[in-house]
Amino acid sequence: MGFPNRETVERVRREYPAGTRVELVRMDDVQAPPIGTRGTVTGVDDTASVMVAWDNGSSLHVIYGEDACRKLQ
Repeated sequence: MGFPNRETVERVRREYPAGTRVELVRMDDVQAPPIGTRGTVTGVDDTASVMVAWDNGSSLHVIYGEDACRKLQ
């Protein structure tokens, strides 16, 4: 998988602005927080990965196209 284009990065940034609360749905990483862990978005990087300060202290990014999180109401 290649890097997402600029339009995709901007769309993800609009969808997940800093301060948005999210819940982890899927992450393929041995150090991943447990599914269902909640956190606060700190930003979106240039590869459209969502940067999250997880409530359990982790700071692993939600990698665009690989991992998944959902916005909380």
